[in-house]
Amino acid sequence: MGKTESIRKQFATMLEDEGIIVAPGCYDALSARIIEATGHKCAYMTGFGTSASLLGLPDMGFITMSEMIDNARRIAGALDIPVIADADTGYGNALNVYRTVREYEQTGVAAIHIEDQTFPKRCGHLEGKEVVSSREMIQKIKAACDARSDPNFKIIARTDARSVIGLGEAIRRAKAYYDAGADIIFVESPYSVEEFKQVAEELRGIPLLANMAEGGKSPMLSADELEKLGYKIVIFPVGLLFSAAKAMYSLAAEMRLKKTDRDVQDQMWSFKQFTDFIGVPKYNELSQKYRTN
Repeated sequence: MGKTESIRKQFATMLEDEGIIVAPGCYDALSARIIEATGHKCAYMTGFGTSASLLGLPDMGFITMSEMIDNARRIAGALDIPVIADADTGYGNALNVYRTVREYEQTGVAAIHIEDQTFPKRCGHLEGKEVVSSREMIQKIKAACDARSDPNFKIIARTDARSVIGLGEAIRRAKAYYDAGADIIFVESPYSVEEFKQVAEELRGIPLLANMAEGGKSPMLSADELEKLGYKIVIFPVGLLFSAAKAMYSLAAEMRLKKTDRDVQDQMWSFKQFTDFIGVPKYNELSQKYRTN
């Protein structure tokens, strides 16, 4: 059994087992490795973070499928745990979604989510979103399910209808998307604990993903709280990104002011700590193994 097949089976088993799946958000291979090294069993590749880190631009439809695919491939290749990846709107109509699924499946990720926003999309916690008709999204989900070759590659259907049309429509769409073949349902940005509870009650029996977007429209609930409500997966998409950005900004400002960073090195990993983490000892050993003299 290959690595990808094994990891996808692992994720499928996690969905069947007791307990909620906690997936912190990563935006590159290094942040993904930190997630795995700290003991997490699943990671989430954030489109918001991918756009910010690769392009320095907001999550407003600037990032392309090829850029997202490349990032997913690097992240999945760096890990031995399942990765859930953002696939935005699927990058077009149902035919585009068909190709999108084929491309993502080759990256090694265990699951992707596709949303019912219009293109260009925007972060689910920003204003100004629009959604396509539920009929159009249903066809996208059917195309996604038809395109996959591995049944353990999971399709997550996300609806952004809550903040555009209302919670009732979001729940109606969620049911329709699940009936169309989606494995997991993601209702984006409920506005209150009561709304999270209503979603879980009305979609009982369906695997549900909750998005704890740090600083977003939804209240911040713990994994334990969400599990009690009936959710199966929780993502914390941008916490690592925001923490890293704050730390880097602070250090850059320190260097600009003092023209040195020697006074704040206690806030960093040491050179040895970082090189040990990134794998220098391992590759030094391999270098010795494969020496030609």
